[in-house]
Amino acid sequence: MYTITRLENTPPESIQSQIMQMVVDYVTDISMVGIVASNPLYQLYQYGVGHEVHQYLQAMNGSRGFPVELIVALDDEDPSMVIGFLLYLPVQDDPEACAVAYMAVQASQRRRGIARAMLRQMVERYTHAELACFVSKVPYFEAMGFQVLAARGPQVVMNTRDRQTDGLLAVLDVAPIYNSVEVRQIHAYLLKQNGKRAMTDAEKQRDRHLDQMTRQARLLVQERLGE
Repeated sequence: MYTITRLENTPPESIQSQIMQMVVDYVTDISMVGIVASNPLYQLYQYGVGHEVHQYLQAMNGSRGFPVELIVALDDEDPSMVIGFLLYLPVQDDPEACAVAYMAVQASQRRRGIARAMLRQMVERYTHAELACFVSKVPYFEAMGFQVLAARGPQVVMNTRDRQTDGLLAVLDVAPIYNSVEVRQIHAYLLKQNGKRAMTDAEKQRDRHLDQMTRQARLLVQERLGE
């Protein structure tokens, strides 16, 4: 079995490191671009998304001036082991609302209701909850009570209500991460390793994949909302 625990302050390093490893392992599911492991840009997004999550975890100490909360699933047999996490952002000016930022469950622990249990605890605290997911995940979240609201790029926006909150959702500006020296160094390394043509093809592959997912999201929303 497992235990679901909510944290409001920056977690200890032992928990952070396990969360960061999960982000690296499951960046295809967590990243907004759905980058696949076969794409040479995969390593770049592993670093970028990992750094995004790291900054949110650090912001849990209040240093960024907006709230961040975390729910973790711990293995009952080894309570030091994180088998799932859900990082979400409470909405300012609306005490009932929040938005999911990142969520993952260890591959070996899936189909045990862990994601459902973490979301349930979040929704018990914030009844007006929102998330964005790829088309393939929509039926899963619909079964949990979320409903389709709109398309947002390659993802579908879903909510526990039929509207979005009017409150302010503060998020980190992640653009500096992808303009950082570290990202440029990773890109230079990948360019040297794979060659210019392969990297150009990788960017085109990523963009085609994004376009395809964006069309799928738009079509699904039209279908669900009868537009």
